[in-house]
Amino acid sequence: MSALFIDSCTTLRLLQVSDAEQLAEGYARNREHLRPWEPERDEAFFTKAWQAENISQVLAAHEHSLAYPYGLFRDEQLIGRFNIVSVVRGSFQSASLGYWVDHQFTGQALASRSIAALRTEAATNIGLHRLEASTLVHNHASQKVLLKNGFSQIGMAPNYLKIAGRWQDHNLYQTILHG
Repeated sequence: MSALFIDSCTTLRLLQVSDAEQLAEGYARNREHLRPWEPERDEAFFTKAWQAENISQVLAAHEHSLAYPYGLFRDEQLIGRFNIVSVVRGSFQSASLGYWVDHQFTGQALASRSIAALRTEAATNIGLHRLEASTLVHNHASQKVLLKNGFSQIGMAPNYLKIAGRWQDHNLYQTILHG
């Protein structure tokens, strides 16, 4: 897969193990920004070694067309992560979408434009029929991004994921890529 161009200096591309240091730095830099939206993380998560191992595992799944780990880069600096994971093939052709953008770059429509590019990529090159995503019920910014990109809310799951140390309700969204 070649890079997906978001704007003149911002691209999405598959992560490589060599991106582990930048990814660890990005998570460390955004620790407080992401804390309310993610599971609790132990210190090892914020290291280059942990991120390299995680990228390796996801790339192994990618070799079987089961995961697509993307980094969002501005002028070669990693400023976000977007994942198409939990791919189910066969008659379902569906996957889950997750993402974050560096706190220094929020409010610039980068998440929206990235998801628009990934919807096209998922439909045309990955061969998916459907993408799903979930947000905490109070994450209005992510909900707005999903709705802007053709996702529809399909429900609410009580106590869905353990985020920020407690089981929390999530709104569930999907988009159909081809009908």
